[in-house]
Amino acid sequence: MERTVTQTAPTHARAGFFPVAMGIGVLALVLSISIAVSVGAIAVPMGTVWGVLANKLSPDAVAVDWSAGREAIVWDIRFPRALLACFVGAGLAMVGASLQAVTRNPLADPHLLGISAGSAFGAILALLHTGLFIGSLTVPLLAFFGALAATLLVLAVSQFASATSADRLVLAGVAVSFIVMALANMLIFLGDPRATHTVVFWMLGGLGLAQWSQLLYPLSILIVCGIYLWLNARNLNAMTIGDETAATLGLPVARFRLSIFVIGALITGVMVAFSGVIGFVGLMVPHIVRMIVGGDYARVLPASALVGAIFLLWADIIARTIMAPDDMPIGIVTGLIGGVFFVWLLRRRIG
Repeated sequence: MERTVTQTAPTHARAGFFPVAMGIGVLALVLSISIAVSVGAIAVPMGTVWGVLANKLSPDAVAVDWSAGREAIVWDIRFPRALLACFVGAGLAMVGASLQAVTRNPLADPHLLGISAGSAFGAILALLHTGLFIGSLTVPLLAFFGALAATLLVLAVSQFASATSADRLVLAGVAVSFIVMALANMLIFLGDPRATHTVVFWMLGGLGLAQWSQLLYPLSILIVCGIYLWLNARNLNAMTIGDETAATLGLPVARFRLSIFVIGALITGVMVAFSGVIGFVGLMVPHIVRMIVGGDYARVLPASALVGAIFLLWADIIARTIMAPDDMPIGIVTGLIGGVFFVWLLRRRIG
């Protein structure tokens, strides 16, 4: 009996702390958005930032004491960029958390499993070769199909190589990622040289092309797929214990794992289509979140979305200010931070 109390007390304590942690996180998110919109090559006071927002939501709600140029910077450029950072960070973090559950591997994330590479391949194919044959949906759609194809290829390689363990599944993902990125580089080489510099910047990750008219796509996918993942939190908890245990609970393990991979491919494909390839968010954030709220996926998923949004906002702030007025690709920032975190995680597991 004492052993049971000892094991469950931290879990109950973290569950009780969860609403407080989420409240603090929401406040941190609002503050981060304020700072992200405020800072840049042209600094804008936070009062002006929220004045512009209030005036857009309710015209004449506040007295307009700012120039039209500053209003354009805040509303047309920085607010869409900040919101896109939130959507992408939240989506990639939730995908990483889910993949770590169904693969039972703490190193799993859409970047290491080749999903991001497949998204990049599909998007590059649309941007340089096929053209926007169905309008603005072309890039997200081909990015999703590329991510899904890479996902299925990883599963096929793991089956062919009898790489059934979680560690070997990640190795299969890394191998597929190298192959798919080589094919993506070939598409760049064969494409129009005048457009390749834009694609190369996009492959390194960037939020500078964010527009209000396009935010509906990542937001819709994030809401629909995020709700699906959250409703399956109990199944994800079961998968972390093991396939045999999950099967005894009545969970169709293979079908559920495939569904999570497809949902992960859909989220990653759409996010990569609008932000470029941004790595390591899905690797880092779930580990940080579990230290705070515990391992229950009913808490891990919403907390991962919140922390992922905050993390990518600050990564974008660093990318925009460290070489101002030029933008550093955000993938460089997340790659540097993620690489250090990856080494720390490896040492922590070994230790």
